[in-house]
Amino acid sequence: MAAKLGASKLGSRGAPDDLDVTHEINVTPFIDVMLVLLIIFMVAAPLATVDIGVELPATAAEPAPRPDKPTFVTVKPDLTVAVGEETMAREGLVTALDAATKGRKDERIYLRADKAVSYGDLMEVMNALRNAGYLKVALVGLDGRN
Repeated sequence: MAAKLGASKLGSRGAPDDLDVTHEINVTPFIDVMLVLLIIFMVAAPLATVDIGVELPATAAEPAPRPDKPTFVTVKPDLTVAVGEETMAREGLVTALDAATKGRKDERIYLRADKAVSYGDLMEVMNALRNAGYLKVALVGLDGRN
């Protein structure tokens, strides 16, 4: 009887003091890391929306190939627009653009604006282009590479 009692006290490896191994994942370090990342992103997110004064017309990107006869829309400092070389008020933009593109709405429109034109005024012209059905609009800037 003593041999049976001694055998029942033995663990699976034969040592009487071995602890049972649990096969569960300890998620405490994972939660700690996630909380630290959450705090970092909460601090960094407002910094990403800071308004910084920059001059947008210069670019260092490689220029994309242009078609043989691109259609340029230019916003001048006095907020008049020009399609090609023809200057007009904003109200006549869609009519002149339809004539220049021969009604092809899928043609890419190259939009240029003077530095003095505000961002809001440029967005109004872009919205007018989008409302007229011209969805392919490319912004033109100066080559910033020296």
